[in-house]
Amino acid sequence: MRIFNTLTRKKEEFVPLQEGRVSMYVCGPTVYNLIHIGNARPMIVFDTARRYMEHKGYAVNYVSNFTDVDDKIIKKANEEGVDPDVIAERYIEECRKDMKALNVKPATVHPRATQEIDGMIDMIRELLDKGHAYVASDGTVYYKTRSFKEYGKLSHKNLDDLRSGERSLLVSGEDQKQDPLDFVLWKPKKEGEPYWGSPWCNGRPGWHIECSVMSKKYLGDEIDIHAGGEDLIFPHHENEIAQSEAANGKTFARYWMHNAFLNIDNKKMSKSAGNFFTVRDISEKYDLQVLRFFMLSAHYRSPLNFSADLMEAAKNGLDRIVSCVGNLNYLLSGAKDGGMSEEEQRIVKEAEGYTAKFDEAMDDDINTADAISVIFELVKFVNTNVSERSGRAFLQALKEEIVMLADICGLIVDKKEEILDADIEALIQERQDARKAKNFARADEIRDTLAAQGIILEDTREGVKWKRA
Repeated sequence: MRIFNTLTRKKEEFVPLQEGRVSMYVCGPTVYNLIHIGNARPMIVFDTARRYMEHKGYAVNYVSNFTDVDDKIIKKANEEGVDPDVIAERYIEECRKDMKALNVKPATVHPRATQEIDGMIDMIRELLDKGHAYVASDGTVYYKTRSFKEYGKLSHKNLDDLRSGERSLLVSGEDQKQDPLDFVLWKPKKEGEPYWGSPWCNGRPGWHIECSVMSKKYLGDEIDIHAGGEDLIFPHHENEIAQSEAANGKTFARYWMHNAFLNIDNKKMSKSAGNFFTVRDISEKYDLQVLRFFMLSAHYRSPLNFSADLMEAAKNGLDRIVSCVGNLNYLLSGAKDGGMSEEEQRIVKEAEGYTAKFDEAMDDDINTADAISVIFELVKFVNTNVSERSGRAFLQALKEEIVMLADICGLIVDKKEEILDADIEALIQERQDARKAKNFARADEIRDTLAAQGIILEDTREGVKWKRA
């Protein structure tokens, strides 16, 4: 498997630190509101990377944080007149709901910044002791950027170039910086803000330190993969490297993966432009499996454009796979038991070859676009080679092949669609009419269709009764 490493700007063979094990840290959301579809892209992309690594036999320790102390959280809490914890708890729960609907697996650990303050203080103390940080007169602690000789190695810019892109947190005492590029590790409390005690002042951590500390605690000083959106390359990930490597004396992450931006109708998503969509907004129009399929239809390092037309195309594409599996379920409901014929064995073996093609695509820097194309090829192959005469073992083997590849992408394609009571009654009436007309083939077809959906019919003296299996 090869991964494009942002650090080296080239694809590299993936070799984990420990054979058979992968340590992976993915930057999570700041929980002050419902997550938007831009947040959803890294969640889906790196969840799929994790699933594929597990498919290859790796045990993946996957850590993704919640930033639960932040200016935006504090602002919203003050507006509502509640404690910031109330805001954070609310939106962590809402985020979990959206992740479940997107079929994003829970991380091995979802650490929260406010629960890791002691570790942050310890790392800041370590940086001070090693001469990589200093304390201003008001108690603000700054990282001494020029003390880390490799600063800029991730974003591939030199220090002077980076000055124009500086996005440090502005706090009281900003004029006390020794260098404009120095960034905040700890800042003094303000009125109406949460704070913690520290050796320097009562206050709270800067944004960048939290991920360095949580990665170290849950994955170790050196990890295999660090991932997130490309907007985090500078300054967040650059600062993480500086903090972690200066404090720990080791390479922080061996591979850096970044997904590209998501645009809306070829424009940057923003509330002011009126093209801002939360995941919850999309769920009102589409099954969120469609959003997941859409996100995976392009390579994660390619910019992705969101539009109504492209979502409809994604819906139609996903429906092709779901319909194929639904047809296999229907055929299975009436299939005969027994072993496979030689011809069926040959077809199954040929179908299994699509897994190798799928793996080849995913091994090339998690190329989900090409991997989904392979699933479509398999669907076409299956549709061409099954019929009502196909045996149960044969049909089951083909179904398992499609479902397995879809599941690696986190796509749920084996669906038992809920039939409304009125629809059931209408089909029962149609079956009765077919029997009166001596169209027993149609009557049996309706019974089988309902059985495949978990509806059992019982012919009684009082008429036809039904129940859910």
